[in-house]
Amino acid sequence: MPRRNLIAGLALVATATLALAGCATGSSDAGSSDAPAADDKYGLVEAGTLTVCSDVPYPPFEVEDPSSETGYSGFDIDLLGAIAEKIDLKLSVQDVGFDALQSGTTLAAGTCDIGASAMTITDERKANLDFSDPYVDSLQSLLVRTDSDIKSIDDLDGKNVGVQQGTTGETYAGENAPGAQLVQYPSDGELWPAMQAGQIDAILQDQPVNYVHEQDDPDYKIVETYPTDESYGFAFAKGEKDELRDAVNKALKELQDDGGYQKIYDKYLAAK
Repeated sequence: MPRRNLIAGLALVATATLALAGCATGSSDAGSSDAPAADDKYGLVEAGTLTVCSDVPYPPFEVEDPSSETGYSGFDIDLLGAIAEKIDLKLSVQDVGFDALQSGTTLAAGTCDIGASAMTITDERKANLDFSDPYVDSLQSLLVRTDSDIKSIDDLDGKNVGVQQGTTGETYAGENAPGAQLVQYPSDGELWPAMQAGQIDAILQDQPVNYVHEQDDPDYKIVETYPTDESYGFAFAKGEKDELRDAVNKALKELQDDGGYQKIYDKYLAAK
């Protein structure tokens, strides 16, 4: 962030001082820690900080991490940290419910500047949100116990299938497994324990999230994946954050070009 040079001189007369002050306040490039130009430009919730709302936990995209400066890490969080650095901002993370985030309610209320929670860009969401350029492709998957008789989505009739409320996974399950009994959960933080407790027979949700569960517990496996021709994007309050969205898109493109994006992708999403 550019900072204004402070010019001092004992011999300056009052008129010269006023002239200098007028130049400083009139310049679009001028700024200081008290009046940062980026904050005026981007309309940030907190001066000098990119405030992110995310539904935690949703591994590998966002998880609590006491060792991190923000208290969180994951693909979304680390990527936004790199983006924030490129536009000279600090990163702050707030844990919020996904349904209010994807509906636009949280962002419209001014709780945060940007929403990041592995959120698929859909026409329905675009009615209430603006999105960044896509940053990763979306893929759905079906997770079951290794001893389950469920081998594909065709075997879900009469089964209790866990989904996260308001997600693409819920929509996909409703459209492609009409005989299943869908059980909605507010987040993966409730969905995964329900699966482990035997309350549901399967989970249909984003493949990277189910992949983490499959790797963490050998009693579970992904039996199918489903391409959706959709992608994730960072969300903004509708019609209110155009300058910030442009800056995020520019930084994202730079990270994709300079290898920074690939390093973060390999850390969290590349198959081990």
